[in-house]
Amino acid sequence: MTGMWTAGFWGLVGGSALVLGAAIAWFVSLPQRLIAAIMAIGAGVLISAVAFDLMDEAFQRGGFDSTAIGFLGGAATYTAANVFISRRGARHRKRSGSNPHERQPNADSGSGAAIAIGALLDGIPESVVIGVSLLGGAGVSAVTVAAVFLSNVPEGLSSAAGMKAAGRSPAYVFGVWGGIALASAIAAMIGNVALAGSSPDLIAGVTAVAAGAILAMLVDTMIPEATEATHDYAGLIAVVGFLLAFVLTKSD
Repeated sequence: MTGMWTAGFWGLVGGSALVLGAAIAWFVSLPQRLIAAIMAIGAGVLISAVAFDLMDEAFQRGGFDSTAIGFLGGAATYTAANVFISRRGARHRKRSGSNPHERQPNADSGSGAAIAIGALLDGIPESVVIGVSLLGGAGVSAVTVAAVFLSNVPEGLSSAAGMKAAGRSPAYVFGVWGGIALASAIAAMIGNVALAGSSPDLIAGVTAVAAGAILAMLVDTMIPEATEATHDYAGLIAVVGFLLAFVLTKSD
């Protein structure tokens, strides 16, 4: 049971970055280019975590077959769920409002539940991985937690900025992100308990599922927002984030 509570704590730490990002966006008026640049850094961090932490860990545990099946399955599952949620008003849930044609729906549009569910959909895979990382007995993966935290700050910042521009109330904005932070803790606990004693192939598959879902989420939601205002500099900024996570990986 100790591992479960430890997983929950670190899941909450990673999820709390969403609340931090939301608070920054709510109380500080940031230029759209700065928001997009921060989002680009977060995208680079997650790409590095997927490539050098999650996929590498999955391959070492279960080989190519489990990793490949899980990776494709995670991307397909996320895409299907994302399409379903997007058609109900959550397509631009990570948008900060820089593009008038791709803003979040207004508060009176009835899309609030879809946006909240979509944000939850984006955060669960990362949290499950945190719980799974504790199963080896060597403690939580500092790289995974750091990558989740560093990427969640810009996610919460950009999305909360869009919510504010769309007329959402403070109770809604912080209720959504606070709830997702708690859900992140629960997801990490479930990942740790449900997979305890599982075969290496199964753990590899679950890790790869999360990696596939995270990468699909990046391309569908984070990267478009990152490139919206930074234009030609988005790639360079993302590389900085990638390098930051890569250094963490190699120094772990």
